[in-house]
Amino acid sequence: MSIRKPFRVRALAVILITAVLAIAPALAQNTAKPILHGKHWVAVTGKPLGATAGAKMFERGGNAVDAAAAMLAATATMWDTLGWGGETQALIYNPETGEVIGVNGVGVAPTGATPEFFRDQGMLYPPEYGPLAAVTPGTPGSLMVMVAEYGKLSLAEVLAPAIEMAEGYPIEKAQADNMERRREVIEQWPSSREVFLPHYDPENPDQRAAPREGEVFVQEDLANTLKKLVEAEQQALDEGKSRKEAIQAAYDRFYTGDIAEEIVSATREAGGLFTLEDLAEWEVKLEEPVTTDYRGIDVYKLTTWTQGPVMLQALNILEGFDLKAMGHNSARYIHTLYQAMNLAFADRDFYYGDPYFPPEEPIEGLLSKDYAAERRKLIPEDQNLTEYLPGNPYQFQAGDNPYEELRQNWQIVPPDAEAEGEEGFQQAHLMDFEEGFRAGTTAIQAADADGWVVSITPSGGWVPAFIAGESGIGLSQRMQSFVLDEALNPYNVVAPGKRPRVTLTPSMALKDGKPLMAFSVQGGDTQDQNLLQFFLGMVEWDMNVQQAAEGLGNIMSYQMQSSFGAHQAEPGRLEVPKEMTTPYTRAALSKMGYDVEVVERVYNPTQAIWFDWDNGTMQGGASDQGEDYGIAW
Repeated sequence: MSIRKPFRVRALAVILITAVLAIAPALAQNTAKPILHGKHWVAVTGKPLGATAGAKMFERGGNAVDAAAAMLAATATMWDTLGWGGETQALIYNPETGEVIGVNGVGVAPTGATPEFFRDQGMLYPPEYGPLAAVTPGTPGSLMVMVAEYGKLSLAEVLAPAIEMAEGYPIEKAQADNMERRREVIEQWPSSREVFLPHYDPENPDQRAAPREGEVFVQEDLANTLKKLVEAEQQALDEGKSRKEAIQAAYDRFYTGDIAEEIVSATREAGGLFTLEDLAEWEVKLEEPVTTDYRGIDVYKLTTWTQGPVMLQALNILEGFDLKAMGHNSARYIHTLYQAMNLAFADRDFYYGDPYFPPEEPIEGLLSKDYAAERRKLIPEDQNLTEYLPGNPYQFQAGDNPYEELRQNWQIVPPDAEAEGEEGFQQAHLMDFEEGFRAGTTAIQAADADGWVVSITPSGGWVPAFIAGESGIGLSQRMQSFVLDEALNPYNVVAPGKRPRVTLTPSMALKDGKPLMAFSVQGGDTQDQNLLQFFLGMVEWDMNVQQAAEGLGNIMSYQMQSSFGAHQAEPGRLEVPKEMTTPYTRAALSKMGYDVEVVERVYNPTQAIWFDWDNGTMQGGASDQGEDYGIAW
C-alpha cells in the first residue's frame, strides 16, 4: 500500500489538472464582438440592414413582434438566406398571458406531390431547386398573422423598410457572389435570371452576370407585390375595418387574390404543381410548443414538424450526468455530448413529421424523462456507439408502435442515393453533403422592456430560387426534406397538403415563469447541435451570452441523417476545434473509434438575447461568423 499510494495521489492530481485545463479556456474565452446591453429593446438578425429595420420599428413605437416582423421582411428581401416564398418558424413570449406561443408557418406539399410522382421522375428524394422543390409560401402569411395578433404597428409600417430595400439597396459581397456562383442554375428560369443576373449577356458567358458588391440591387416586381399588400390593408381601413381585419385583407390578397394567381400560373407554366386551392387552403397555425425542464429551467421548442424536440430529448439524456465534473471539452464530456445527440437524432430521423397528419407522432413518450433514462443506458463508456436504433417511446405513453417492424430494420446510413445514377435524380441533388448538412438561413431575436420576446428561424426560397413570374416571390426548396420511402421515416413521407419536417428551430427558455433567454441559429442539421451547446455554455459552463454565441468550443457530429439532398450520414465523424481541445483529448477520442477532424472552428452562427433580471436589462449576443448583427437601446 505504501508503494501504490503516491501513484494514486499523482494520478488524481493529473486528473484534476486535466479537468481544470479543460474548463479554463471556456471561462477565460475572449470574444470578437462585445455584449449588446439594452434597457429598452434588443434586435438581432443575420444582416446589419436587417437589424436596422428592427430598430426602426422600436423607434416608431412598435414592440418586439413588430421589430421581428420587419427584420423578417428585410432579410427575406435580401435573400439572407431565405426569400419571401419560404417558411417561418417562431416562438413568441406574451407578457400579458405569460405564455409561449408557437407559430407554424411552413408550407405544405402541393396537389400531386406523391412518392410515385417523384419516383417517376427518377428521384429517390424530391429535388433541391426549381418549381418542383417548392412547398406553398409560408413567410408572408406568418408575418401578417404575427403582426395582426401580437404587434402594435400597421402592416404598412412593418413592411416599409423592406419595400424601400426592394426598390434598391446596396447589395453585400457575400450574396452578390453567391448569385454569380449559382448562375448556371439561375439561368434556366427567366424570372429568376432577370432579378439575380442583371448583367446577364448570353453572348458574353465569361462576363459577370450578378450584381457587384455595393451595387444598388433592384427588385421591382417584389416591391410591387409588397405594395399590393399595403394597398389591401389601406383599402380595408378606408372601409372602416379594424386593424386586424385590414391585415387579414392583405393576407387574403396574397393567398386568394391576384398575387396567388400569378404565383400559381408562373409555377405551373414552369412545371410545378401548385394550384389555387393549395394556396387558399393553407393556413398559419398558432400552437402550443413542447417543453422540458432542465435543472429548473423550462426550455421551449416547436413540435415535431421541426427538429426542435431533438434538443429537448438530448437535454433529458444529459441531465443524468454530472457534466461539470467531466470538464468542458474533455474527452469524456465530448463523448457524452456526442452520444446523447446521436441517440436523440435517431429518433428525429424516424419519428418526426407533420403532427396534423396521422398517425400522431409519439411526442409524449419521446419527451418522457423515463424514456431518456432508458436511452441514457445505451451510452458506452469508451467507444462510439454506431449499432443502435431509434427507441420505442410508445412504451412510455399510450398506444402501440404502428411502425415497430420498420424501426427494427432502420439503418443509420440511408441508401446511397448517388448509386442511382439516373439523369433526373442527378439533377435533383446539386449540393454536396457538407453544404446541405450546414445549409444556411438566418435567425431573428427581438425583445422589449414590456416583456415581449420573439425567436424566429425563417428559411426557404434561398438563392438560386425559382421566382414565380412577375410576383417577385422566390419559392421554397423545402420539398427535399420529405422522404419517399417509409423505411426511412414513416411520419415524413411526402403527401399533398403535408408539411415537411424542417430543421428550423427557434428556442426560448424561462425560469420561474420569466424569460431567461431566446436563441436560434442558422445551419441546417447543425442547428440543434449548436443550440444545445449554446444552452449548456450558459447554464453549465457560466459563459456570458456573447461567449456562448461565438461558441469557440463547439463540436459537431455528422452521425445523423442530413435533411437535404441525398439524406446521407457519416457515423463516427466528429469535428473538434483546435484551440479548445487538447492533443490528449483528441487522441482519446480517436481511441474510442471517432473519426476526429481538427478544425479551426466549428460552423456556428448563433445569436441570442439573455435577460439580466438582477439589473432589469437585456443582453444580446451574435456570432462573429457571417454577418450576424444586433442593435440595442
